[in-house]
Amino acid sequence: MLTEMQLDNMLCEPSEELIQDLEKLDGDIMILGAGGKVGPTVSVMAQRASDRCQTKKKIYAVARFSDPFVVDLLKRENVTMITADLTDPKQIAELPKVKNIIYLVGRKFGTSSSACDTWEMNVAVPNMIIQHFGAARYVVFSTGNVYPYSRLEDGGCTEDVTPEPVGEYGMSSLGRERIFEYAAKHCSAEVLIYRLNYAIDLRYGVLFDIAKTILAGEPVSLNVPAFNCVSQRYVSEVAIRALKLASSQVEYLNVTGPETVSTKYAALELGRHMGKEVTFIGTPAEKALLSNSQKCVELFGYPDKGVAEMIRLQAQWLLANGRQLGKTTHFEEQKGRF
Repeated sequence: MLTEMQLDNMLCEPSEELIQDLEKLDGDIMILGAGGKVGPTVSVMAQRASDRCQTKKKIYAVARFSDPFVVDLLKRENVTMITADLTDPKQIAELPKVKNIIYLVGRKFGTSSSACDTWEMNVAVPNMIIQHFGAARYVVFSTGNVYPYSRLEDGGCTEDVTPEPVGEYGMSSLGRERIFEYAAKHCSAEVLIYRLNYAIDLRYGVLFDIAKTILAGEPVSLNVPAFNCVSQRYVSEVAIRALKLASSQVEYLNVTGPETVSTKYAALELGRHMGKEVTFIGTPAEKALLSNSQKCVELFGYPDKGVAEMIRLQAQWLLANGRQLGKTTHFEEQKGRF
């Protein structure tokens, strides 16, 4: 069983390829929204990679930092933290200007009850960011929710598929993309739009949600028949390495596992590892929110962990009462109501 420190070490360890890419990158790096689910991992991995470079970079992590665990982790790893509320233009104006921005700021859950707050976070804040940083290099986290639902046999949406978001979260996420596209067109920015589907951290994620349902003795919904997921270590590594791909023409990149994972298969495997009976509810839909990650795999290689290993580790983590972030994915939602 992994301890939490071992888990963080596993998720934050940079590859030699990342270190080499960082050596060639000009300028320091700022991670905006570093206190969320993926931000701490990206920040620590970037700092570790910088520490091993001959030409070191300054790594800034910016967030409100409401989680003491995250603060302790970043302090231990010597990441330079800046506490700031990114909805406040005055606090944005005080941030040091750097060349490289990894943009993780966003709001998903609570959209259905307060859509205006989601639009502020996902569209208004990016506008303030580009006004301050201007012609920087940006990797902008987005989501597969901007795509239309696709049939399982089609292999998921590629980056060439025209966005057709369902629901206000997906629409506001597309709005965030458009703001950064504007920065590339009018502010000399270099941009890569990073469309992520379901990072697996063990403390949260789609496998976590399914496993928790099984442990609670509740039926697993089959309404969404399949999904994509990927190790958060890979998510973080690609986010940092993708800075080299940012372009004034705007690049788009789907980041997820190359497999289309059957919901039923994942549930049965989790149940087997946990020694729990699995029951199901619902009728599988013909379509699901799926992304094709072949471009990412071609550029950065296969993820460090496959589905079978992630399922096994997820089951072990929950059986050992590993820490939980309490941030559900709602992967089973089909109407975009988050």
